[in-house]
Amino acid sequence: MSLQVVYADNHLLVVEKPACQPMVPDASEDFSLLDEAKAWVKEKYAKPGEVFLGVVHRLDRPVSGVVVFARTSKAASRLSAAWQQHAVEKVYWGWSRRCLPADSANHGTWKQWLWKDRERNRVLVGQRDGAKEAITHWRVLAQGEAGTLLELRPQTGRAHQLRVACAQAGLVLAGDLKYGDKQALAARSIALHARFLRLPHPTLKEAMDFAAAPPSWARKAGFR
Repeated sequence: MSLQVVYADNHLLVVEKPACQPMVPDASEDFSLLDEAKAWVKEKYAKPGEVFLGVVHRLDRPVSGVVVFARTSKAASRLSAAWQQHAVEKVYWGWSRRCLPADSANHGTWKQWLWKDRERNRVLVGQRDGAKEAITHWRVLAQGEAGTLLELRPQTGRAHQLRVACAQAGLVLAGDLKYGDKQALAARSIALHARFLRLPHPTLKEAMDFAAAPPSWARKAGFR
């Protein structure tokens, strides 16, 4: 199996999600990360019956990076609570082909009110019924001919939050045709990568850090 395992114990399974693989089974019928992870657990631990894995957070299909599954219902409940209580630190990398003006700040906080247009499957900015505030802390990691490499730290967890925030700031993510980029990446992926997670272990009660390897697009774009 090709599953990239970062960490595993009796309560957690941490893996790297490839871009364009669905997190969970969907209408495409493509082999999901959840199914692949269950198959890995079944083989690794010689599980005779159905394997339980709790989905406690998700990445959009075009996004890559580190993902945590819960291996017990207790762990799933505690991890879900940690996400709801903003007790999980999340760090993403994003690449835009565009650059900020020379006199712009290279870090800050973006705030938007977001609502989802379900008919078009797009998230839009504006205060209206059902809109939720999205807060993203950001900084420039590198900038050059290839564009801008960003570090993104979402304080909230809204749908498409980072994609919309970057587009609104004039730094639409490479490959993100939905929010304004004009050039697709391979397999319709986008240049957004969940690089790092820090979360409270569900039973050890201590913070644990997990990181995914840098994305291939960072190297190809010339970022080191």
